[in-house]
Amino acid sequence: MKKLLFFFVLSLPLWSTMTFNPVDSIEINGTAKDMVLEGDHLVVATDMGHIEVHDTVKKEKIKEISIPDVKDFMGDIAPARVMSTDTIDGKYLLLSDSGKGGYSNLYLYDDHNLTQLLSAEDKEAIIKARFIDGTHILLGYLSNEVALLDITTKKERYKVQLSESKFSDFALNEDKTQAVFACESGVLSIVDVQSGKMLKELKGQNLDNVYKVDFKHGMVSGAGQDQRASLYDVASGKGDYIKGHFLIYATALSPLADKVAFAMDEKNNISIFNTSTKSKIALLKGQKSTLNVIIFKDENRLFSASDDNTIMIWDLEKK
Repeated sequence: MKKLLFFFVLSLPLWSTMTFNPVDSIEINGTAKDMVLEGDHLVVATDMGHIEVHDTVKKEKIKEISIPDVKDFMGDIAPARVMSTDTIDGKYLLLSDSGKGGYSNLYLYDDHNLTQLLSAEDKEAIIKARFIDGTHILLGYLSNEVALLDITTKKERYKVQLSESKFSDFALNEDKTQAVFACESGVLSIVDVQSGKMLKELKGQNLDNVYKVDFKHGMVSGAGQDQRASLYDVASGKGDYIKGHFLIYATALSPLADKVAFAMDEKNNISIFNTSTKSKIALLKGQKSTLNVIIFKDENRLFSASDDNTIMIWDLEKK
């Protein structure tokens, strides 16, 4: 009966879903590969060897931080693709490809100084990096290993293999004590950040690669290759999913986890759902290409980045 009710909710008529267009946009120099929001400052990683910091209130770019070019596999000099970025207390992280053997470069920008923490010589295939505090960085490896890097010593406090499956994404909870790691198996791992210990596995809702995850208010969302938009309650481990119509590349939970966003179709539209009822409450139309990142600023305002040079801004209170 529960399953039937679930699909009844999802089959509500289209007129019950409000459609929204972007209220504004931000143009960047390059293709957006990652994005984080700190207060009113949006930090965007690009494939052109730099990150851009935009003040979303003043509507202006306030900072651009570049890293050295690299040699590509043909031996040509090219901008390094910055695939992950973060910021804390005026510091910035830039994780990029090195152009050598699939290994990564990791840079710290602090007080106008750019310091390289890891290079191709370290032979680390890292996909994502996030600050835990001013001196520690959580790393997600292609091999689905999690590590905690001490900035002062440039040494890892631990490095733990979560599974044999290829890593896809991770997301931290609000106080950065736990993280959810996604991989190609569809199983999500809840990890204790300080120890690297796996606390719980969330499984059953995704049967294939989970491209993106988010983690807020004890809830986890997953964007699946199997066209399943998954939702889990971390405490109980119970979950459910919403069936999409295409590969689901991106997801985000609102700050209170009352709403969840998924890229649900081949037209790059963003669908907004109520997390309690699983009912679709809004459709955001206007994204130009495949989505990479969605971020809620508050319960109604969102930012989205895709494989192009335009960041879209949305407001669920403004038609």
